[in-house]
Amino acid sequence: MKNSAPHSLHTLEQHDDFIVRHNGPGEADVQTMLSAIGLESLDELVQKTVPENILLDEPLALESACSEQDALSRLKEMAADNTVATSYIGMGYYDTVVPPVILRNVLENPGWYTAYTPYQPEISQGRLEALLNYQQMVTDLTGMDIANASLLDEATAAAEAMALCKRSNRLKTNAFFVDNAVHPQTLDVLKTRAHYFGYELIIGDAASEMKNHEVFGVLVQYPGTTGDVCDIEPLIEQAHEQKALVCVATDLMSLLLLKAPGEMGADVVLGSAQRFGVPMGFGGPHAAFFAVRDKFKRTMPGRLIGVSVDNKGDTALRMALQTREQHIRRDKATSNICTAQALLANMASFYAVYHGPVRLKQIAQRINRMTSVVATALKQKGVELLNDTWFDTLTLKLGEQRNEIYQSALASGINLRLLDDDKVGLSFDERKTRADLILLLEVLLGEDHSVDIEALDSECVAEGITGIPAAYVRDTDYLTHEVFNSYHSETEMLRYLKRLENKDFSLTHGMIPLGSCTMKLNATSEMLPVTWPEFADIHPFAPKDQTVGYRRMIAELEAYLVEVTGYDEISMQPNSGAQGEYAGLVAISRYHESRGEGHRNVCLIPSSAHGTNPASAAMVSLKVVIVECDENGNVDIEDFRAKAELHADNLSSVMITYPSTHGVFEEAVVELCEITHQYGGQVYMDGANMNAQVGLCKPGKFGSDVSHLNLHKTFCIPHGGGGPGMGPIGVKSHLAPFLSSHVVSPVDDKVEGNSAVSAAPYGSAAILPISWVYIKQMGAEGMKRATELAILNANYMKQRLSDHYPVLFQGANGCVAHECIIDIRPLKASSGISEEDIAKRLMDYGFHAPTMSFPVAGTLMIEPTESESLAELDRFCDAMIEIKQEILKVESGEWPADDNPLVNAPHTLKDLTSQWDHPYTQVQAVFPKGILHGSKYWPTVSRVDNVFGDRNLVCACPSIDSYR
Repeated sequence: MKNSAPHSLHTLEQHDDFIVRHNGPGEADVQTMLSAIGLESLDELVQKTVPENILLDEPLALESACSEQDALSRLKEMAADNTVATSYIGMGYYDTVVPPVILRNVLENPGWYTAYTPYQPEISQGRLEALLNYQQMVTDLTGMDIANASLLDEATAAAEAMALCKRSNRLKTNAFFVDNAVHPQTLDVLKTRAHYFGYELIIGDAASEMKNHEVFGVLVQYPGTTGDVCDIEPLIEQAHEQKALVCVATDLMSLLLLKAPGEMGADVVLGSAQRFGVPMGFGGPHAAFFAVRDKFKRTMPGRLIGVSVDNKGDTALRMALQTREQHIRRDKATSNICTAQALLANMASFYAVYHGPVRLKQIAQRINRMTSVVATALKQKGVELLNDTWFDTLTLKLGEQRNEIYQSALASGINLRLLDDDKVGLSFDERKTRADLILLLEVLLGEDHSVDIEALDSECVAEGITGIPAAYVRDTDYLTHEVFNSYHSETEMLRYLKRLENKDFSLTHGMIPLGSCTMKLNATSEMLPVTWPEFADIHPFAPKDQTVGYRRMIAELEAYLVEVTGYDEISMQPNSGAQGEYAGLVAISRYHESRGEGHRNVCLIPSSAHGTNPASAAMVSLKVVIVECDENGNVDIEDFRAKAELHADNLSSVMITYPSTHGVFEEAVVELCEITHQYGGQVYMDGANMNAQVGLCKPGKFGSDVSHLNLHKTFCIPHGGGGPGMGPIGVKSHLAPFLSSHVVSPVDDKVEGNSAVSAAPYGSAAILPISWVYIKQMGAEGMKRATELAILNANYMKQRLSDHYPVLFQGANGCVAHECIIDIRPLKASSGISEEDIAKRLMDYGFHAPTMSFPVAGTLMIEPTESESLAELDRFCDAMIEIKQEILKVESGEWPADDNPLVNAPHTLKDLTSQWDHPYTQVQAVFPKGILHGSKYWPTVSRVDNVFGDRNLVCACPSIDSYR
């Protein structure tokens, strides 16, 4: 064999071609697929798919693609511009020790972070068990009846609590009382939410002032933001006498030592689980917890994991009460939340499982002991403490020395919390050491302070100095369930984590072809920076000169997204897609108000829209008017024009998804935008399907005013089994002055005074490096190529499946965008087999189901993404075609309608060991055509009984014997 010609130096430098690694189909595969759909080139496919009047005529102005090594090196340089200081800032964010067994085997493990939301419980039992543990942990520590599977952050959880109080209280008042000891970022988010709900916020000392007001609810912080262990039991009694509901924002770590709010009568308890083993990450992602009394369980926002049974009668877990999801209730939904922080909630639950109640209490006691030692030392040296009680936080009055001491602390690598006038705050956590305390006291008291820490420690023990009032010392047990008392060695914990991981289907197993959800590659190189200390260990309110690298990375990412979308400015604050919808509508509402047109309150939404769209509109007090779609799935432009004209005086906005929720590039999108502007409205374009536009068209250039961008879809942040996500919004220049800032740490280039939508200035900042690395490694060429291949893959699958299943919607030239919808209703009419039966049968073939019954009931919406290879696409199509043959056997009577592989799917190992009396063989059940014995994925439970689960609602851990 002759030697190949030597490469040029340039070729050698570019040998690490990430674009090829990210995209599934190679050049030969592309030609095969193009031939199958009767086209010559990707350019021809794009011309037939995307309307000519929105196509870009020049490439994206992004840098060329770089290698994984180069991207990480450049990011490492930026990370070096961050300062990882010793933080005493607190305010709900603490240094924590992430147990390495959890760090490596969960946070850094694609088996956990690439899984999808557990809508298909039979292949999600591991995540569901971890989330059930989370709920049990929260209910135990808060003393409440039931908890959900997490919310986005503490501040938005407080806003959800406020809304729950209003809809659960018959009082006519619109006033809500917020105690002045609540964290300031929480109050900031409450101000935004209250304004658009039409609530009046009354802020003051709840203990003395609440009785003077008629309010539907009250929020208190326990312990308070400045450290006091507030006397909240009389306040709760007083509120209930006034028929007000009580929300308590608290800290799980403190509740290991403090009396639980549920024991004192709280109606809602909320907070952040961040300090249970989740890094600060400049603000997130972190799991918020939310627990309520039993009477409020059916109006509680977010997801709820419940215990049910499968069709064999065995214990099986599932998401409970799903009928309240936004896709069902739309503008009548109790909130617009359709996600959670599942990955982070799982980490927090594993932290509790690994440490167990004894070790957790020891951690809390050590934190409290350090606080007490420092408090005692400061008192002895004449420093004035403003709080007589504490768990982990002290507020000091330093007088004229405040600024000097603060600067001295900075010079020593210490961040204190700056408070008004002459005060600073100190919050302690499990990362702090004896050496940290010595250095802190030197900063506060001078190097010659002569404090003997060991002697003070002994004194605190001997005299019982804890800062916790006797009436608020916890005397009830918690975490008594076996799961929290079994896995304290690393060996046992590792095996437990692996057992749960093995129960779940993720992208490590195969394609997850969910329409509208974009389960693409989350490259390892993109994930690596998430756990770098320079990103993971930064407090969101750290001084700005310590976050130069972080903010530079964010600014660059914003600039990339501006170029990709055609908008003028980006807000990174929203930490989910639904939160982005809300933030965009808030910006529109602020814009109208600034022009004296605050009366504009009508939002036009197509009937095909994501369910979060009408729910988000309702949260901004907009009146939703539904616009019909035509038989091809497009917005009926004449109906749209008529309703825009009818509501011209009050038209606020229109919310559309592009490409449409039906998976089509609508030809009239420019006209739709023009009509909206003609009648004074603004165009909100849902960015869920932006992955079909990148490099081909820009919503900010063809008429849209604002979009949210699902970074967890288009820009490769993983789904994490149901969260985290990020939903930043892009806006045109006229909306830029109305983007949210932040009261504690104002956002660069944003107008101060615009209250926040999330707890942290940049939302879940720790996962933003994922998208930055993705864009760096793809460049302009790669981003466009990914979009083209996403469209090609979808059209290839449409072509292969169209002879076997009707395809509902296609564009003007017979093409779909990045996803297609196949209609199962005719087959159900002829055979009785439903879309759910097909979804469950796909598990036997080794696939996660496509999206069921959205946006059209009785259908499956399939999205392959650009990351899947031709072989994987064919494997899925082959499975769907074989399933069609199975349906025909039911249709013909060869298999009974009530006993066939589809209605009995999925099949488990238990089916192989049980008595077999079905008209099909065990081989047909578990090894259908195309499934190799060595690569078989086994669902761990049979089909879950959803009705039983809702009728017998149990959302706490059953005995561990149930899982054996």
